[in-house]
Amino acid sequence: MIKKFNVWFDPAQEERRIHLYLPDNYDATDERYATLYFFDGHNLFYDSDATFGTCLGLKEFLDHYRKKLIVVGIECSKDDYTRVHEYVPYDLQSRQYGWIRGRGDATLNWLVHDLKPMIDKSYRTYGFREATSIGGYSMGGLTALYGVLRYNAYISKATIISPSIMIAKDRFLFELDSHSYNPDTRIFMSWGTEEYDPDTNWCLAQDVLAVEKKIMQKGMKTYILCQRGGRHNEASWREQTNVWMNFLWF
Repeated sequence: MIKKFNVWFDPAQEERRIHLYLPDNYDATDERYATLYFFDGHNLFYDSDATFGTCLGLKEFLDHYRKKLIVVGIECSKDDYTRVHEYVPYDLQSRQYGWIRGRGDATLNWLVHDLKPMIDKSYRTYGFREATSIGGYSMGGLTALYGVLRYNAYISKATIISPSIMIAKDRFLFELDSHSYNPDTRIFMSWGTEEYDPDTNWCLAQDVLAVEKKIMQKGMKTYILCQRGGRHNEASWREQTNVWMNFLWF
């Protein structure tokens, strides 16, 4: 079942919509569940809610999947420029967006210290690190990667789909060099071969692989997926779901 409600998003001093997935038998049992926090939450469950009319299909998938989860979909700002600032964790200069005053750390701090405690109190979760995961794609993938690294004491698993790593690859490599991490960390990363023009596709692949190499050097587990023919959209990304779910939880 899907529940929708608003929460206070402190970094922007405004309310944001939560799209919450609960297993269909949630009210009929006393079972507790692992939790997945996912960015761009309006694009997860229903085509009617999705920005471009196609969602990730997570409800249909999870309704029939062997692992039962609670999924907390966090809706982003409707303004693309604001979304970028809230998802990018660093201050940096971008060719596409110009100067970005990154508020990604504030977004993750809110998720870990405000949203997660509220979800853990309101629903039957396993609130400990090993049962807490995070996910996102594109800019949301960038934020999810930052989240599992900087907040590794709270988050043990991450789904990083077609991340916009090129915007901050060097900062992430420095981030990885600067900290130690729990070896019981799993990070799925992917890209598609038809997301952009050939040169940009090549750069994306090289950036993902460079970050993955550093993640492995730090002792964490990774899974890399190159999606042949994959494009930068939800229709392609939904085909990856079974792969990253199996890697994270089994």
